[in-house]
Amino acid sequence: MNTWLVLESGRSDAAFNMALDEALLEQMPRRQRPVLRFYGWTEPAASFGYFQRYTDVERATHLRPLVRRPTGGGIVPHDADWTYSLAFPPGHEWHSLKAQESYRRVHDWLRLAFAELSVETELAPFAKKSAPGRCFAGHEKFDLLWRGKKIAGAAQRRNKLGLLIQGSVQPPPLPLARASWEEAMRRAGGKQFRVVWTECGRDTALDELAKGLARQKYSQIGYNQKR
Repeated sequence: MNTWLVLESGRSDAAFNMALDEALLEQMPRRQRPVLRFYGWTEPAASFGYFQRYTDVERATHLRPLVRRPTGGGIVPHDADWTYSLAFPPGHEWHSLKAQESYRRVHDWLRLAFAELSVETELAPFAKKSAPGRCFAGHEKFDLLWRGKKIAGAAQRRNKLGLLIQGSVQPPPLPLARASWEEAMRRAGGKQFRVVWTECGRDTALDELAKGLARQKYSQIGYNQKR
């Protein structure tokens, strides 16, 4: 049985949100099952790619706080988005994919989920550069577009622990509920990847690991401003 876990972790602050995603990646060798996490933000914030310069980010967005992601990519506003992450264990098929293919695959999954909601979207056939470092200005190849505008992007980190994908959806201005989209993600994933979903809670080990990473890393000025 191709069982994946789904974690509805609710809303948290910026530091804890990044920490919980990294904690999931660290737990992948033990869990040995992919985890799809849906989460929100307790306040407007912006996350930015691991390799970005803090001073550039500071000038490019008015949103605060700013938090450095464990993945790459550009600046992502978290004031009205639907945020999710995916973690895959080492040895899983997704872990062995080239970065461009896993990027295409996750956005095609999103496309199918929106199709479940009768919303037509498409994958960008090529990159359209604009405003360097800002994730939703312009688009990359295989980003998700609605009426030509980017509505979903993602960033990745692949290492010996597994694969982490962090994604953001800026929902189109249509009468869509986030809960409906999350359910559509489950349905589309079940059909596309023959997945059986199992609910996953935040156990003590995961929570303690995430709290430690939030306290020692993602809430620290020295970490977020290290470049």
